[in-house]
Amino acid sequence: MFADLSLECRALKDVIEKALTPAIKRELVSYLISQFAMSLRQACRTLSLSRTVFRYQPDTRRDEPVIMALTVAAERYPRYGFNKIFQILRRQGHVWNHKRVHRIYCLLKLNFRRKGKQRRQVRNPAPLATPEAMNQSWSIDFMHDALVCVRRFRTFNVVDDFNREALAPEIDLNIPAQRVVRVLDRIVANRCYPLKLRMDNGPELISLTLAQWAEEHGVALEFIRSGKPT
Repeated sequence: MFADLSLECRALKDVIEKALTPAIKRELVSYLISQFAMSLRQACRTLSLSRTVFRYQPDTRRDEPVIMALTVAAERYPRYGFNKIFQILRRQGHVWNHKRVHRIYCLLKLNFRRKGKQRRQVRNPAPLATPEAMNQSWSIDFMHDALVCVRRFRTFNVVDDFNREALAPEIDLNIPAQRVVRVLDRIVANRCYPLKLRMDNGPELISLTLAQWAEEHGVALEFIRSGKPT
């Protein structure tokens, strides 16, 4: 039983020694010397700390050139992180080790604080307005896919919001705004003009060509809010 207890004490001592940093051990050595009148050799042996490490005093004057270079680079490039600033110092001819530069970089508190994930506000989205008859509201949008040969193609879709009828699925490798207008004219030839078109903010849908077509035929353009797929 005593052997097991001795092993547990040794394991606990090893864990404590690994958890303590040299700076904390220096403070503990000073405490043992002052409170328990222990010698320096005995106190360092108790905490497994070398007397050389206890007497070590860092020379802060060696870091002054690094501090100056980091301060100048951070003022000139305020939105750069450590990696970019370190590359700038290397291009300037400085050969300091990246660990040393990063240590001073953190001591100067130049590192950016990571932004946590923002919680979204509680939203109560309003239900979509349902048309009461056909041709009151059309929804238009693009979809895309790829062939077996990895060549991509697009589909232009027009849907009547009243009965969800697909009016014109147009498929091609490229569908510019002029092609969109031609597709709408082809649909209107068999049906009347809609009262409004609901769409996103794609480049073909915010073009001047479609805006002129809608103004000439009295069609209202309803753009969804950015980031809202409805």
